[in-house]
Amino acid sequence: MRSTITQKDPRTMGLFSRLKDGLKKTRAQIATIVADQRFDESFYEALEEALIAADVGLELSTEIVARLKEQIAVKGIHGVGDAYRLLKEMLAADLSVNKTPDEFPPKPWVILIVGVNGVGKTTTIGKLTHELRAEGKKVMLGAADTFRAGAIEQLRIWSERTGAEFISQQPGADPASVAFDALQAAQARDIDVLILDTAGRLHNKVNLMSELEKIVRVLKRQAPYIPNEILLVIDATTGQNAAKQAQAFHKALNLTGLIVTKLDGTAKGGIALNLAKNLGVPIRKIGVGEAVGDLQDFDAKAYVEAMFGDLG
Repeated sequence: MRSTITQKDPRTMGLFSRLKDGLKKTRAQIATIVADQRFDESFYEALEEALIAADVGLELSTEIVARLKEQIAVKGIHGVGDAYRLLKEMLAADLSVNKTPDEFPPKPWVILIVGVNGVGKTTTIGKLTHELRAEGKKVMLGAADTFRAGAIEQLRIWSERTGAEFISQQPGADPASVAFDALQAAQARDIDVLILDTAGRLHNKVNLMSELEKIVRVLKRQAPYIPNEILLVIDATTGQNAAKQAQAFHKALNLTGLIVTKLDGTAKGGIALNLAKNLGVPIRKIGVGEAVGDLQDFDAKAYVEAMFGDLG
């Protein structure tokens, strides 16, 4: 994956700049806690405190510090600066979960978008569609969020705005039926990518999670590899609650990837570390703004740099 740090394209650098700006409070807090420490036990205590404050989570923060201490002993490191650089290398490796779905012919590539209410699923679909259309892909949007007429209309507007095709039924229709119809239409029209929107639902509502499982079962009856991607949209501002959401969705659906939104509006970026480490599911995209082009590929090194920066 190309690095957003070394990328020379002005737009790419602008996205990284917004990511850095969004995580500046995290970066400043960690630097303040860690920078002035002597390289003794107080350094590790301060670092663990900083990681917890950044929403990494208590258990994972303790585990990270223990691993760092072990690696510092192995490598014979004797200074805070070198220890901090080693920490960033470790965390970038933790975030680099590489699980790319196999490419299965024939078309379409089917992406199921899921998540709780208010995380920005439909807007994320619009941004993703914009990106795919810019690559020359034929895209279809399927409105499997049938609970609200407004959701169907919102997705229709995105289809018109991006030049994607659109499939829907009446509000209240069976979401699995919409997904089935959309797949049939996408196959008939030689669509490259079919993106299915779903209703926002709380992760602890069994009946609503069962509905998502039904959508997946219906799709898999058409071909065992469909949906090719099941992407959970996570709001970075929700902190540790996002980890609970992700675990529940992953258990029910076997997620293939995550999209972390609203990183430009959070003072804590550690939830990404928690998600990648505990789920073993790759972060595919991150959202760093409201504009249609503000969805970017996730780059582990760029993310760690934006979150931790330098000590000096």
